[in-house]
Amino acid sequence: MEVNAKADYAVRAVVELAGSNKESPRKLDEIAAAQAIPPAYLTTIVMELRNAGVIRSQRGPGGGIWLARPAEELDLGSVMRAVGGPLVAVRGQMPEEVAYVGSVAALQQVWVALDASLRKVLERVTVADVAAGQLPQDTVALTRGNSGGRPMP
Repeated sequence: MEVNAKADYAVRAVVELAGSNKESPRKLDEIAAAQAIPPAYLTTIVMELRNAGVIRSQRGPGGGIWLARPAEELDLGSVMRAVGGPLVAVRGQMPEEVAYVGSVAALQQVWVALDASLRKVLERVTVADVAAGQLPQDTVALTRGNSGGRPMP
């Protein structure tokens, strides 16, 4: 799985909004500058996040954007699906919909397992976890096998 720029920017923008609410909305240019996201691209991402119910917005001088629900209730998987669709797709299909025959028949199970593994991490880690720098211990433990015993940066 590749985390493309759109998903990365969406997650970064939403984490940047972790402390926001209707009384303290954030401006797009503020978020873009804070996270080095191209402002025009962020505008498109924000529209998708708003359409998916991840954020809310208000126009006008006192307006801006904020999270539609508390950061503790918003997982990274929801943010990524809002801008990119399913977490794992095989040739545009859900893993459960792909069928193989012969020597590769078991490959569908690999794709389903990959999807389940990604969901296990991305649906457990919340926006609040990332904003606080306090990831669930089982997520941190997964990084140890890839970095010689140290959590990856």
